[in-house]
Amino acid sequence: QVPLVESGGGLVQAGESLRLSCAAPEGAFSGNIIGWFRAAPGKEREFVAAISWGAGGSSYSDSVKGRFTISRDKAKRQVLLQMNNLEAEDTGVYTCAISRGGSAYHARSYDTWGQGTQVTVSS
Repeated sequence: QVPLVESGGGLVQAGESLRLSCAAPEGAFSGNIIGWFRAAPGKEREFVAAISWGAGGSSYSDSVKGRFTISRDKAKRQVLLQMNNLEAEDTGVYTCAISRGGSAYHARSYDTWGQGTQVTVSS
């Protein structure tokens, strides 16, 4: 199992920003899709954003499009999620994951998951 380490979560007020980071050992991301998912209390885990490590193409859920930006830093072996204009509905545990095939939007396409980092947005 590849160890994925998320960081950057915290407590912020609505309208503020956070930047999440997902780090992995060398080679873990190569050739794969890296996604961010979130789970709010009482709700199912949902797709947030994903990026192709090689080509850099990205995709977003409709709920975060225009506010969140996913990127990769190949030198640091990190995938970043810049979250701007946060809303109370963005509250949840954010987890990064690696997909080696299938739809980037579906959790079942991912086979390696981190432990998650808590994001809490107060209104």
